[in-house]
Amino acid sequence: MQYRTLGRTGVQVSSLALGAMNFGRIGRTTQDEVTAVVDAALEGGINVIDTADAYSGGESEEMVGKAIAGRRDDIVLATKATLPMGDERNHRGSSRRWLVTSLDNSLRRLGVDHVDLYQIHRWDPTTGDEETLSALTDLQRAGKIRYFGSSTFPAYRIVQAQWAAREHHLSRYVTEQPSYSILQRGIETHVLPVTEEYGLGVLTWSPLASGWLSGAIREGRDITTSRSAFMPQRFDTAIPSNRARLEAVEQLAQVADEAGLTMIQLALGFVTAHPAVTSALIGPRTLDHLHSQLAAADTVLTADVLDAIDAVVAPGTDLAAHEKNDTPPALLDPALRRR
Repeated sequence: MQYRTLGRTGVQVSSLALGAMNFGRIGRTTQDEVTAVVDAALEGGINVIDTADAYSGGESEEMVGKAIAGRRDDIVLATKATLPMGDERNHRGSSRRWLVTSLDNSLRRLGVDHVDLYQIHRWDPTTGDEETLSALTDLQRAGKIRYFGSSTFPAYRIVQAQWAAREHHLSRYVTEQPSYSILQRGIETHVLPVTEEYGLGVLTWSPLASGWLSGAIREGRDITTSRSAFMPQRFDTAIPSNRARLEAVEQLAQVADEAGLTMIQLALGFVTAHPAVTSALIGPRTLDHLHSQLAAADTVLTADVLDAIDAVVAPGTDLAAHEKNDTPPALLDPALRRR
């Protein structure tokens, strides 16, 4: 396992981090299964666990809390807020009112008195930066969080938040958590240059592109991954963007074979090779998934292999741009772009 400094915090984190989205109802995992995965991840050198209040309605946090009981101080523990937690209209977003309540709920579910990294899960266009940053700064000063960061923010919002922190003399985001994989390289254009400029740690999610790069999806095979069961539209190869992904996967499989690598090693080695990336978040549902991903922990891709990847998917290119979660609201709501 490689270790890197998380932005400018001085905290040393593993190049692979354990994402807990599959813990609970989403991944149909039991507590015993979760504990076994956490045990194996820690034994494999991972020291970061990332969860969120919205994962299975808080169940993921509860399971993580039970799995890390008695060894919390050895773990860089991260969670997130802002996605809806039920139908109540104020049980979401990044207002002070909700963040204070949401963090207390997360700490209770996790069974801890603080988290190391508290992240804003998505940019909330209804809440000003000063409101959010002042609440986070107060929570930091109260000792409930050590650092805070953003997740899936467009580049201009990352910049705006940095300026707002400086203008209002508040603590700033020290990390960003974007989606990044060989098939979704759009953040190379704007987000990663900005995180480098401001010295942010970067924890990337979906490095296996929701299973497209796991090795399980190939031409001529039925797609039967767990993700395809509840998101079938993202795997229907009759859709042009999915056909483009499958064609890219076939070419990448050849690159991996020629380099003597698995697809997982190719995919994770690619993400962790970028100088702006601190850690790649893996989200195993089973021990077998975890072990296949841990096998990539020390993978270092040669320049020839990275060049071959660039030839398949050009730098800065998203093969499924419509699946991005950082689209400006005005592109989604016609009323916001008409007088």
